Amino acid sequence: MKCLIIGAGGIGCYYGARLIEASHDVTFVARGEHLKAMQQQGLSVEHEALQFQAPVDALSMHELLAQRQCDDYDLIMLTLKSGATAHWLNEAKDWLLQGSAPILSLQNGVDNEPLIAGVVGEARTLGGLAVRIGGHIIAPGQIEARGPAQVVMGRWPQVDAEDPTLTALAKALNEAQIPTRTTLNIRYELWKKLLINNGVNPLSALTGLDTRSLTADPALGKTVYAMMQETAIAASADEVTLTAADVDEMFNLISQFDAIKTSMLVDREKGRPLELDDISGAVIRRCQQLGEAAPNTELVQRLLQLDIRPVQWQPLTA
Repeated sequence: MKCLIIGAGGIGCYYGARLIEASHDVTFVARGEHLKAMQQQGLSVEHEALQFQAPVDALSMHELLAQRQCDDYDLIMLTLKSGATAHWLNEAKDWLLQGSAPILSLQNGVDNEPLIAGVVGEARTLGGLAVRIGGHIIAPGQIEARGPAQVVMGRWPQVDAEDPTLTALAKALNEAQIPTRTTLNIRYELWKKLLINNGVNPLSALTGLDTRSLTADPALGKTVYAMMQETAIAASADEVTLTAADVDEMFNLISQFDAIKTSMLVDREKGRPLELDDISGAVIRRCQQLGEAAPNTELVQRLLQLDIRPVQWQPLTA
């Protein structure tokens, strides 16, 4: 399989390294010092079950559009930040429409797949989510990742029967030691993941705490749960039903998972834009559409927008 990974950050590079280890051809699209390091020194990925160091095929987006064709690839894996999806689709539209490669979104939020389908059509749009993985660039060309790093994927927005092409793709990913399952209703799965993302990502960025610290704290754990409940309410605007059992399942999952820094916390520490509009914003907009309240999500988002940060108290001196 020939795979193109757009957005070669922590998660994209981890999955790409797994595919290379399984003898698939992978092209990474990155930028800046990270791209330069990958081109000159190769890619390094540190994971509890993978130690990867090798030269890789890495290009800028400009180089990709000029030097390659869409049909050079069997799969395009999109691991960009959600806020960059629309810009990338606009930049690559003509290139994408000259080929037929499917696009698998492995991004946060529930609004990426409609954007992709609006450009290449639903037949080429695969919804997906990366589950139980934390991955970050720790230095140019160097990735640190943790967790089982599972993938759930399905045709957008849902189908009535298993798809042979999707089944074959899942088989290839599983053989590359990327635990993968397919679903007939990917929109439901994306909303289930948003339960966790909205529950911990914004609050983690606000407080500077990892996921385990948040859920274990008596007050903050209640806030995480309440933000998950608000997410479940918002899902009905997309005709997705998330039950109390779904909320409990996702809260227990993130409570028992290894303590990790969320991607939003890392972005805030590094001064990068936050995925607020695609996580908490998605919940708030839909709750407003339904005439429902989302007070916890609204408060945390607003504090982040105001750049409220934890105070580092110093002891009084005489």
